[in-house]
Amino acid sequence: MSGEQVQGAQKSNAKEDRHFVTALARGLEVLACFRSGDKLLGNQELADRAKLPKSTVSRLTYTLTKLGYLQYDDEAGKYRLGTATLALGSAMLSKLDIRQIARPYMQELADFSHATVSLGMRDRLSMIYVENCRSQAALTLRLDVGARIPIALTAMGRAYLAEAAPTERDDILERVRELDHWKFPDIRAGVMRSVEEYQTLGCCTSFGDWQPDVNAIAVAFRPASGASILSINCGGPAFNLSQDFLLNEVRPRLLELRDRLRRA
Repeated sequence: MSGEQVQGAQKSNAKEDRHFVTALARGLEVLACFRSGDKLLGNQELADRAKLPKSTVSRLTYTLTKLGYLQYDDEAGKYRLGTATLALGSAMLSKLDIRQIARPYMQELADFSHATVSLGMRDRLSMIYVENCRSQAALTLRLDVGARIPIALTAMGRAYLAEAAPTERDDILERVRELDHWKFPDIRAGVMRSVEEYQTLGCCTSFGDWQPDVNAIAVAFRPASGASILSINCGGPAFNLSQDFLLNEVRPRLLELRDRLRRA
């Protein structure tokens, strides 16, 4: 969800829900502007990403810095995420026991496929890697824990959408449509094709849909504990990871991994 959408939701929620705190929502949106690979961001960059006035962002970053959620770099004149944010993320990851259970099986699949195998959760219109295993092969995707990938274009995201309830899927797609009205027909067609794949193949695919030189397949499951849906993907450079290999050799192993984790 973009900052502009958040502002719209804030106005709507403010009218409908007297408990909704707009200032808190805006502060969290500023923190969400930091993505994997972003080390430093200035007030103007944050304002552009959050679609908020720079004066508002300046007050928010000042407050977040005082609370330890941001750290100001005097030399660069920009902000980085603070240790308070790290504590929140670490606390969240430490509660995901499924990571420790999944890791050895994910590494085994990564070594077999000479690719990258990742476990992800949904955050708004993105999937976030919460565990990541890669083979020792020189050519693998360099995405680490905390990396974000789009939900509607990637195999991991599409697997989540296929596993989600139709009402949740429709809500997510509506938000995607608001962000990119012109490309949405093709995006939706790709998602719905993946939902059909999920019924016939047991997995979703993304062969060049996210990035033209990347192939991947993914499955999703809801843990026995009843926690949120998780997705597992296996992907890599297209010239090193063919569609046939992914579907014929990797897919059975990925389905077996999914079933094992579902029972865990």
